Amino acid sequence: MEITEKNNEKCMIIGIQGRLDTISSIVFEKRLTELMDNQVSRIIVNCSQMDFISSSGLRTLLFALKRITQAKGKMVICGLNENFHEIFAISGFTQIFEIYPGEEEALSVF
Repeated sequence: MEITEKNNEKCMIIGIQGRLDTISSIVFEKRLTELMDNQVSRIIVNCSQMDFISSSGLRTLLFALKRITQAKGKMVICGLNENFHEIFAISGFTQIFEIYPGEEEALSVF
């Protein structure tokens, strides 16, 4: 997995490239925690380049959402392909996360 970061004037855009699995979710969680510790309170997670997500990856996203919400921030997801959208729907995450087709739509909520 590779993490890309774009600091937009409205928010931080985090891109996931590759697999968000048990091992890489530890790295991803650590990076999200660092950002939140540095007062980044508005995050878009772009999943358009993600190849795979495990239950650990889902748990990491949920952890980050809860933490950023408690800090009165906002985190949204964009770029889910059809398969990942189905995984999010089955796991109930479409009811928990704000999900947008692309970055432009996600940016509009900030």
